[in-house]
Amino acid sequence: MINDNLALTGALIIEKNNVVVAEVENLVVTAGKNWVADRMNNANTVMTHMALGTGTTAAAAGNTTLVTELDRNALTSTTVSTNTIAYAATWAAGDGTGAITEAGIFDAASSGDMLARTVFSVVNKAASDSITITWTITIS
Repeated sequence: MINDNLALTGALIIEKNNVVVAEVENLVVTAGKNWVADRMNNANTVMTHMALGTGTTAAAAGNTTLVTELDRNALTSTTVSTNTIAYAATWAAGDGTGAITEAGIFDAASSGDMLARTVFSVVNKAASDSITITWTITIS
């Protein structure tokens, strides 16, 4: 009997002012898995945005949005390598300021399909700070 289990997992690195302040795993949500299946049939747009939020509710498979979205920015890069895809987005000084505790990847500037969501210990972003998140999804 052949047993081939396909899994999507992810992790992200959060840098504040070019210093790594957090490394966290994420949850690829059900809507994200559905997006991957549709994408295999070229039925969906690619992921284009990352959002930050202040919600603290644990990530769950049924999530389709952040709990409390604060700001959403276009991805600054997307890099594919073997069985991984890395998405990056940056929030410059004055953008997305607050007590950041959640993040997500989306295929639209507003609403859209969410691929993954994570919740983490607070990262305080003051008006003069910049934050870059690099989020890697691995297919194994």
